[in-house]
Amino acid sequence: MKEVIEAIKANIGRVLVGKEEVTDLLLSAILAGGHVLLEDVPGTGKTMLAKSLAKSMELSFSRVQFTPDLLPSDITGLNYYNQKAGEFIFRGGPVFTNLLLADEINRATPRTQSSLLECMEEHQVTIDGETKKLEEPFFVIATQNPIETAGTYPLPEAQLDRFLMQIPMGLPDAVEERQILERFGKENPYDSLTAVCGREALLNLMKEAEAVYVHPHLMDYLVELVLATRKHSEVEGGVSPRGSLAFYRAARAYALVKGRDYVVPEDIKALAVPVLAHRLVLARTLTGRSTGRQIIEQLLNTVFVPTEEWNT
Repeated sequence: MKEVIEAIKANIGRVLVGKEEVTDLLLSAILAGGHVLLEDVPGTGKTMLAKSLAKSMELSFSRVQFTPDLLPSDITGLNYYNQKAGEFIFRGGPVFTNLLLADEINRATPRTQSSLLECMEEHQVTIDGETKKLEEPFFVIATQNPIETAGTYPLPEAQLDRFLMQIPMGLPDAVEERQILERFGKENPYDSLTAVCGREALLNLMKEAEAVYVHPHLMDYLVELVLATRKHSEVEGGVSPRGSLAFYRAARAYALVKGRDYVVPEDIKALAVPVLAHRLVLARTLTGRSTGRQIIEQLLNTVFVPTEEWNT
């Protein structure tokens, strides 16, 4: 399966320049069965990354541009009356796919944002009292611009907690910018992208990630980091049990993406910020308070890292 993962990463690398670590994190989230919030200014490749991932694994793909007038039924679907047939017929929304791109998710109203909660957590949709299961695998990749706040609705903590990771894309350096110009100067490499694996191969990779070994001392280390977020003076609400379980699943998947069948401390350190920072509810009464990222980075420097042989 290592060859499949490397093929997926190489395929995405044909389109995206200098996003190797972002790709590793995104692929880890997918193998862990989680959803991702991609965050950065427009034009950094968020949409292209999501599309390239879906095309590389031959997943069905839907994209929804979130706007203030978007309704929940525009996402989940609705029952409409067919006068010719004389009955109500269900028309599924874009959520009935393998990978849903929720573009600029924070531009939709809270009511519309909340329509994704059941989809993300239960992988199902309930409409008019009838529950419909979503096809597996199902992932949501949402994007948002952290700088522009006009006409946006901040994601509530309950919805942020549903995202396994929040990943900033980052801007390219001078060398990468030059490579982008050369690569996209004549044609879009995405157009010639082909799938390197199918849906069944992805499901097998997800099962393989569940079998990755985690040493008991590393489980203790992971738990200590989570508990430290609940005791921090600048945090009103620390990481929940859902967050610690997500952290555990992500560590196993990240190790697999890195070519190992066991987790090492560096995996946990690499994932701490993208998995935990967005789950912190910071104290609002403090002036000059730290960001979630800064608090997690601080805890990484203070929580004891055990030293062992991690593959036994």
